Amino acid sequence: MKEFELKYGCNPNQKPAKIYMKDGSELPITVLNGRPGYINFLDAFNSWQLVKELKEATGLPSAASFKHVSPAGAAVGLPLSETDRKIYFVADDAVLSPIACAYIRARGADRLCSYGDWAALSEECDAATAAYLKDEVSDGIIAPGYTDEALEILKTKKKGNYNVVRIDPDYVAAKQECKDVFGITFEQGHNDFKIDECLLHNIVTANKELPEQAKIDMIVSLITLKYTQSNSVCYVKDGQAIGVGAGQQSRIHCTRLAGQKADNWFLRQNPKVLGLQFVDGLKRAERDNAIDVYISDEHDDVLREGAWQEIFKVKPEVLTAEEKKAWIATQSGVTCGSDAFFPFGDNVERARKSGVQYIAEPGGSIRDDNVIETADRYNMVMAFTGMRLFHH
Repeated sequence: MKEFELKYGCNPNQKPAKIYMKDGSELPITVLNGRPGYINFLDAFNSWQLVKELKEATGLPSAASFKHVSPAGAAVGLPLSETDRKIYFVADDAVLSPIACAYIRARGADRLCSYGDWAALSEECDAATAAYLKDEVSDGIIAPGYTDEALEILKTKKKGNYNVVRIDPDYVAAKQECKDVFGITFEQGHNDFKIDECLLHNIVTANKELPEQAKIDMIVSLITLKYTQSNSVCYVKDGQAIGVGAGQQSRIHCTRLAGQKADNWFLRQNPKVLGLQFVDGLKRAERDNAIDVYISDEHDDVLREGAWQEIFKVKPEVLTAEEKKAWIATQSGVTCGSDAFFPFGDNVERARKSGVQYIAEPGGSIRDDNVIETADRYNMVMAFTGMRLFHH
């Protein structure tokens, strides 16, 4: 297949639209089901690069959940804890493969933003992964292969129209890439910069003890940022992105947004949230929406008379602001990555409130001394990578 005709571009009025190889060669993909659109393919190709690089850097099966050309979440395939299974709606007796765990954790970073996502897997999609995806609202998936059973399961989604794309895992992008904006062609070298443990050697803080898990988390954060619309900041814990702040003009707003998402992820593990009793038949997305409102300042929207009865079997107690603050204060061991330098120490201050103990950022600010001093104040470990990771 040398070109693939699209229904339209970013919007219905943008026609005609297609994808093709400029050199006339075959596309490195096969559409096995559905008819992906312009934005679907943007998500597919960005997410595939992310999971492929993450697998190469960590040696672990990797997955991502993309929306609007940025990851809502990314993760490596570490086992799910009992709490993970509860907050991600996984049956206690479900047998999960490493790649299924990777996708469930990637989607679990921000389940609200992953609604209608594009999934990416570094490994062949198996039945366990497909079975979980079957009950999620998702637009499509890209992977290097699919088992027969997985493909049959995925073909039942969206009335048989779920987008399934297989990519050639050996495909390598051209060294130069182009895109047209306003009829003007931009050209640049493909960003093939390799992210690995070598980037983490320049530890600039007094505390230089960087555990192996924190190294993996730094790599997860940096590779996630490489494919996130800039400016961007990413919080990671135990090989899983738990908060991504993308596309903000101010660095501190990225840090706050990612931190709020990380806080929400952790609040889902609060005993009051785990104890919520939903009415029978409530779908996963409806439960996610209810939880998101319940842990927010707008909790009355799901707790007022006449509303809670449609969602819960028993009216929940309010999760108070004091309880939320106390719970978030117990969070620890979090890593924070940034795609460009922190210009002020306020970013470190905000990150600390979400349990951040490890930071990876390029360095190079005229106020690096202030940023390092702030990190030292809280005995954090901070590595200067020396590499900016803007993505547009």
